[in-house]
Amino acid sequence: MGAVPSTPRWGGELSQDTAEYLIGTFVGDKTFPLVSDYWQKLLELPFDLHWPANRVEQACQEFARNNGSTRHLAKMLIHLTWCLQESLSNPGVLSVASMKAVNASYISSVFLKYSIENSTSENLEDLYLSLDESETVQSNIRKDESIISMVMHAVLSYIGRVEISPKTYLLHHELLNFMLIAMSTQLLSGPSPGPNDVHPFIDAAMSEDSSLVGLVVHKLLLNYITRPRSKSSSSYTLLSEENQLGVLKRVGSAAANIVLLPLSYFVNSSVEASRSQLADSSINILLILIHYRKCILVESVKNINASVTSESLLKDETYFAENPYCKALENVKDVEFDRVDIEGNAHSGPLVRLAFASLFDTLGMCLADETAVLLLYGLVHGNSDFLEYVLVRTDIDTLLMPLLETLYDASRRTSNQIYMVLIILLILSQDASFNASIHKLILPSVPWYQERLLHQTSLGSLMVIILIRTVKYNMSKMRDVYLHTNCLAALANMAPHVHRLSSYASQRLVSLFDMLSRKYAKLAELKNDKMQINDGELKDDDKLPEDTSAELHIYTDFLRIVLEILNAILTYALPRNPEVIYAIMHRQEVFQPFRNHPRFNELLENIFSVLDFFNSRMDAQKLDGEWSVEKVLQVINTNCRFWRGDGMKMFTQLRFTYEQESHPEEFFIPYVWQLLISRSGFRFNPSSINLFPVELPVEVSYGAVDGNTEEQMLLNVKEAVESSV
Repeated sequence: MGAVPSTPRWGGELSQDTAEYLIGTFVGDKTFPLVSDYWQKLLELPFDLHWPANRVEQACQEFARNNGSTRHLAKMLIHLTWCLQESLSNPGVLSVASMKAVNASYISSVFLKYSIENSTSENLEDLYLSLDESETVQSNIRKDESIISMVMHAVLSYIGRVEISPKTYLLHHELLNFMLIAMSTQLLSGPSPGPNDVHPFIDAAMSEDSSLVGLVVHKLLLNYITRPRSKSSSSYTLLSEENQLGVLKRVGSAAANIVLLPLSYFVNSSVEASRSQLADSSINILLILIHYRKCILVESVKNINASVTSESLLKDETYFAENPYCKALENVKDVEFDRVDIEGNAHSGPLVRLAFASLFDTLGMCLADETAVLLLYGLVHGNSDFLEYVLVRTDIDTLLMPLLETLYDASRRTSNQIYMVLIILLILSQDASFNASIHKLILPSVPWYQERLLHQTSLGSLMVIILIRTVKYNMSKMRDVYLHTNCLAALANMAPHVHRLSSYASQRLVSLFDMLSRKYAKLAELKNDKMQINDGELKDDDKLPEDTSAELHIYTDFLRIVLEILNAILTYALPRNPEVIYAIMHRQEVFQPFRNHPRFNELLENIFSVLDFFNSRMDAQKLDGEWSVEKVLQVINTNCRFWRGDGMKMFTQLRFTYEQESHPEEFFIPYVWQLLISRSGFRFNPSSINLFPVELPVEVSYGAVDGNTEEQMLLNVKEAVESSV
């Protein structure tokens, strides 16, 4: 531990030596009972010292060796509980109890994090989060209540019930960090939750009553939507250092903390950064809570040999406990619209009221961040009231524009982010009023679209352009069938409602058919060649993909969907879309090879009926000189009024709906934690992570590191996480 004095020097202003002595004693082998002056002195320390990373690592190692006998972590958690209970009794005051709670929360976080990431026990017994049997139990500790349940109840109660103010900000900040660390046991488990996974803190959070759960979800969302829009618009003010009673002097000074480097948490002195950090922490905690799934083994297989752990057995013989935080998010109601439930249905979970307008605006501002996209997904998928609110907003571009820009920058985004954006668009496209309204909203310009100038383009046309661009990007880079399907499904939902699609969007739609048809033709040729060649004549370098037939079948379906999209526009919206007719006429040769194809011929009959009608009108025109685009469009516009659709076959409209997979936790739990580790600055021992694969090109050391190396390690973690998605 270095130069730690053998005896404390009490009295007067506490010295740095005294502070080091108290911390050294906490991690050492000397045991202090739960009720002792030692804890008061430790928790009232005005920590104002900086230990280098290697000393913090040494302290954690010594603590891990001694905690089994001292149970100091368990005692610290009990003191945190008591401090929070006292703070709750007078929440608006910066009391000694709240100062002690900040210290207790921070010290607990440091050593709990180290214990979790270095745990060698599958059941986390080596955390020693219980008192020794010889310890005298206080009257205010129930014997049937675990320390974990006690501290989580106190933490959630404070977060949910106490308003954030300059006097409470720091404690809220520390408690959110504590929750993040306490729930990081998820990183130790595999990607598929099993009945043997142990997450004591998050399980304790799930067992809280619905009223507290509702308060917590409300507060986390409120923290998120009250992030400052600008420095001038925020009236939030942090306490100055001299008014903090010396509590962990970290405001404006990242290096004023005993446990600086392992967590890398500090409060920035600027108003905006501080408020934004609390907002980010709140959304991170909320995402962990709503996506947690507790796997429980059914009674009939509990006595089966423990060695039987096949995936099929686990999935068939287990069920998931209901998540109250997910239910609370689904039940969030608009505070401005107190609608009476006409059917008199009772809500099946805690009821939360929030200003949807603020939530909508905040999401629109933050959708470049993946956590905001995940929250928006959770709301539009699970909360019918919020989805309805989004669909009736006349400024839907507030949400759509950042989502479409994300797809436009697909090469700089993770595949998961692209998936989530496409699913949100698919969910929105299921509504007919949405599909109609996006074509009425005209965008003066789209500054981030670089390929060409988009001037006075409808939001619907832009969405068509971006979805087709995403298909093209996917064909060349990702080659993901699921991504193709989602893009085409959204386009198919939009098709019957298309109104005055722009010339560029119409051209891209026909080009999409051409692009897919060329891929189809290549696969068909490959399959025919493969059938004509004997396997024995193939050299190793000439071997063809075994799944050519399957891929050909997939592209056959894709081509059919595009033809159905074109059919829907021509059948239900032809008079309103002269540019689509022009684009089809201009590239009519691309449809000819498929005219007699058994899967496409019926759909192509309609397209050729339209072509025959407008070609004949063109031929009937006596024109001196060559046809110009303007003249062709003039003929199309004139004859659209005479179009009656005679001979057109009516097909059932394609309507795609999104359904969540049966085991969404296998995707969402790893994804949320990947974001936290790669984006939030939260660090965790990579060798302990089993939730998703992480490979670090450099060895992580907690020794003295210069700033550049530290930044490089963060970049390596980010790259490793994103490449594993």
